Amino acid sequence: MDKNIGKKLDGRYEITELIGVGGMADVYKGTDVIDNKPVAIKILKNEFAENEDFLRRFRNESKAIAVLSHPNIVKIYDVGFSDKIQYIIMEYIDGITLKEYIEEEQVLTWKDTVHFIIQILRALQHAHDKGVVHRDIKPQNIMMFTDGTIKVMDFGIAKFAREEGKTATDQAIGSVHYISPEQARGDVTDERSDIYSVGIMMYEMLTGRKPFDSDNSVAIAVMHMHDIPERPKAVNPDIPGGLEEIVLRAMEKLPEDRYQNTSEMIEDIEAFKNNPDISFGYYVEEDEDENENEISNNVDGSTRYFEPVNANGSDNLPSNGNQDNYDDYPTGTTSNDDADGEEEEQRSSLVVPVLTAVTIVVIIVAVVFVASLVKNMITGDSNTGYSKMPSLIGMDYNEAVKKYGQKIKIVNEGTEYNEMDADCIFQQNVEAGSKIKKGDTVKVKVSLGMKTVNVPDVTNQNYVLAQRSFTELGLVTEKREESSDDFDEGQVIRTEPEAGVAVDPGSKVILFVSIGKNAAQFKMDDLVGRKQEEAIQLCTYRGLKYVTKAGPSYEKEGIVYDQSIKAGQATEAGTEITIFVSNGELPDGEVMFNLNLPENAEGRFALDFIMDGKSTVSSGTIIAPQMLSSSINVHGSGEKVNVSVVLTNLNNNKTVTLGSYIFNFAKKTYTTQSEDVNGALESVGGINVPTEAPTTQPPTEAPTQPPQQQQPQQTDPPQQTEPPQTQPQTDATT
Repeated sequence: MDKNIGKKLDGRYEITELIGVGGMADVYKGTDVIDNKPVAIKILKNEFAENEDFLRRFRNESKAIAVLSHPNIVKIYDVGFSDKIQYIIMEYIDGITLKEYIEEEQVLTWKDTVHFIIQILRALQHAHDKGVVHRDIKPQNIMMFTDGTIKVMDFGIAKFAREEGKTATDQAIGSVHYISPEQARGDVTDERSDIYSVGIMMYEMLTGRKPFDSDNSVAIAVMHMHDIPERPKAVNPDIPGGLEEIVLRAMEKLPEDRYQNTSEMIEDIEAFKNNPDISFGYYVEEDEDENENEISNNVDGSTRYFEPVNANGSDNLPSNGNQDNYDDYPTGTTSNDDADGEEEEQRSSLVVPVLTAVTIVVIIVAVVFVASLVKNMITGDSNTGYSKMPSLIGMDYNEAVKKYGQKIKIVNEGTEYNEMDADCIFQQNVEAGSKIKKGDTVKVKVSLGMKTVNVPDVTNQNYVLAQRSFTELGLVTEKREESSDDFDEGQVIRTEPEAGVAVDPGSKVILFVSIGKNAAQFKMDDLVGRKQEEAIQLCTYRGLKYVTKAGPSYEKEGIVYDQSIKAGQATEAGTEITIFVSNGELPDGEVMFNLNLPENAEGRFALDFIMDGKSTVSSGTIIAPQMLSSSINVHGSGEKVNVSVVLTNLNNNKTVTLGSYIFNFAKKTYTTQSEDVNGALESVGGINVPTEAPTTQPPTEAPTQPPQQQQPQQTDPPQQTEPPQTQPQTDATT
């Protein structure tokens, strides 16, 4: 088992498994126990930890990535350098490498290729703008998410391009299949070396094979320096012509013949995406010996050809001056007899040398004509010799003059404060890509850098007055209180950054304000809404012992949603505080739903709450007219939950939608979208209609009352006549 697995670095990063082995470092998957998230941990191998050169390169990686912040670059979270271990904590990518994807797909469509390459170029563009050259671009160093998002990683041998006068190394650094010719030679490299590597990757994606390949890494390096790759369309005829031109231009042997920066290459790719039938005119095709050769002009006016090569990536014939790398090539020999025969044939006739001379002249004229034609096609104007205006934006003014000053006159029209670094060009009056003639003047504006302000000295000033001074300077302030024996309550003790330091407008300045002499306590800061790292930093500064607890909240993941010591509460150093941090899950809540039934409602009913068409909460039985007003507690989570309420008459099992609502479980409230209580009750037979009473009562009385009503009709007359009969009888007797 790996001895590093199970270790916890800095008491925070727990190593769980080995996920990659590199040349000078191993990569592990780990867990940030404080943030409770997976991380990638790169640890320098022990055999290199004492090697100053490797240690420098490893530290350069952290230095390089630390200045980079881009969606297509792997993030770096933390670094650690000690005598025992050197490590970098990085973003963990749950995906595969681009190399694995290429091996699986073999040949990529041009749309997928462009989709990936654009992201890689934008990542490199950001790095190059920061002065960082990757120098090891290859599919193995590019991660891919399942949604196709690209992340460039491993700036392990990145070099700061602005460190002038330094060669790369005595030997080439980088993966031999993707290194640039100048890198293979050990020459100075810049961003154009990365562009060459991108071109090699595009070639591999579109054709399914590398342009130069061999079992011998030295032979591959030599091929990069001298050999001509087989045209991509010769391998895969489905490749659009415009895209092939982009690939070939990125793969030019001389850096000055390639794209000069990623912006130029991105511009061409975007143009191709908008018009896949586009032709940039960088190269023209010429039929010769049944082979289509690509021709373009060098800076010196000479011609270079993109000719077919054999299957192993080398020329059909050995390159001049490099035959030591290609063994066993036969050298042509002729016998003396054959030579004598040829001399006799030549002497026998003057026609042959004459025809030969004529043929040579014709060929020379044709070559000159074709070269002139191609040059005119590239420059875009056969009469005036116009060329494309390069983009100077972002370039150092002196570097631009040095690079293009022999072709165009670059005039500094003025300097201004700008977001770009000082001395960089931020505006040019001739748009990049437009036609320009040698000797034309281009006016530019040069940046003075960001306009800065000096932090004022507000020591011993009242906090309110000091804060006003910073606001007038365009600075943001943050108040932190602490006890002091030397400053009265409300007076500024010091600032961070300290007085006199130059800062950019909009920068934050912390004002440390006294809470009185000999005051052991301070008012607790409000941590809610801050990032976890910021809250921890503040608690550490205050001398508080902190504990973090992750839980559901309506705040974003990693944001503090509560604190055990409330803001403004008096506390002191050494006190323990619990910081509650959102884990990204929504908490459960409860909304009280009120139902008011009309007085004529009658029956047994139930309500079902269907939330977002999924989960259902049911109420208890509601009996009418006894329970005309009811409140039902509905549990759920979310701030904008669509709820449909369904009414069921339990007497006949008829159902109907009562209404639709928006529930906010965070605030325990709801709003009505639509509701019809009376209509719902009527549709399920839950209304007692008064007009129905007379029609239903007589039939129920008919079976029981008629016998009682008929007897009185038959017996009443005798009962009424008997009294008169008895009275006369008594009267008669008396």
